Amino acid sequence: MSDSISGDSSRRSFLSSSAGIAASLTALSGGLYASEAAAQEEQTVVVGVMGVGRGSALAQYFSKVPGVVVKYLCDTDSLRLGAAHESFSKNVSYEVKTTGDFRNILDDSDVHALIVAAPNHWHAPAGILACAAGKHAYVEKPCCHNPREGEMLVEAARKYKRCVQMGNQRRSGDKIIEGINMLHEGRIGRVYYSRSWYASLRGPIGKGTPAEVPPNIDYELWQGPAPRLPYTSNRLHYNWHWGWHYGNGELGNNGIHSIDLSRWGLEAEYPIRVVASGGRYRFEDDQVTPDTQIVSFEFEDRRQIIWEGLSCNRDGLYGDAYGISFHGESGSMRMGGWGYVMYDEKGKEVAKADGRGAEVEHAANLVAAIRADDPTLLNSDIEEGHKSTLLCHLGNIAYRTGDALLCDPANGHVKDNPEAEKLWGRAYEPGWEPKV
Repeated sequence: MSDSISGDSSRRSFLSSSAGIAASLTALSGGLYASEAAAQEEQTVVVGVMGVGRGSALAQYFSKVPGVVVKYLCDTDSLRLGAAHESFSKNVSYEVKTTGDFRNILDDSDVHALIVAAPNHWHAPAGILACAAGKHAYVEKPCCHNPREGEMLVEAARKYKRCVQMGNQRRSGDKIIEGINMLHEGRIGRVYYSRSWYASLRGPIGKGTPAEVPPNIDYELWQGPAPRLPYTSNRLHYNWHWGWHYGNGELGNNGIHSIDLSRWGLEAEYPIRVVASGGRYRFEDDQVTPDTQIVSFEFEDRRQIIWEGLSCNRDGLYGDAYGISFHGESGSMRMGGWGYVMYDEKGKEVAKADGRGAEVEHAANLVAAIRADDPTLLNSDIEEGHKSTLLCHLGNIAYRTGDALLCDPANGHVKDNPEAEKLWGRAYEPGWEPKV
């Protein structure tokens, strides 16, 4: 692809208004919303999904929000796209289009929002393009491949006045919100420390070999803004996570979920010091990112977050594969899946609540903000998503440089470390540089 990542001037002029939606609603819905069309013509939100790995689940979640039409599924692998389309179409009674190029979604003036579920190196560039095209965006976690892209995505959301939400769905969980509010109310006193962790049992990926690109994959568009690398046998469709060129390791892949809640609970913004250690301790293969990692984030006002990642051992803290703990001057709180348990300073349980998954609620929250044209209604506005994602990037930068990073508490930028500062952004394939 030779198109600039910023797109030509026509791409920047697309509107996200709902004009024309009512006229095409019957054709799109096959009658699913026909009885409500007159009442909902200004409320209908049309979305397109980019990437059908995680995107297949997101399509289901958005389709369950009343008044939402999933008009497009998009993927650079035609076989995966066909299978996803066949499966998803069974659950809706309207026609769903497919495309191998997400820019076709941006070209459609009926579409209000782009759901970005492609690999990490596409999250921010696609989100920026969506904003420039007049679309709102849902960007999967992490919201960017590197810190500079996160800043640019926030800039784009503000410049084009778009609602941009990150896929940290626990921010919409009712019991998670309840627990966080209890922390902020001082129920365990001043909260000064939080532990986050993720433990999995991932296997080896072996040694890849150069291979011909399968005819069903548009590898050029799959790489998009990333500088070109030859196709190898063991990278697509998931193992790109474990190399820095496209992914962000376990810290960016799953650490973001718990670290986001740690930062929220501590009411922390940007760190002042970041230290990381770890390595590849389990398998000798093509994976580069650490399978075992510990990161410490220190903040002003005597606060700290610790994250532990175990990619190859399921025994996390307290025997849980995933979780967060908060420690205050008069008690503590643990969060697991979607609820919390609170303890007094002697360890006695004093409150407990079990929650349920909030994926549909998170989608509905974005839809509500789009209908109101009000980003302040978002449970996870992109600026908050960027702040949490930045912690993951800083942890990886500290790991890759082997240095303790000193950071500016005003914006998280690394101070007095040229090697670390080089990792703040990345090189791009010529013609694909993101622009705001």
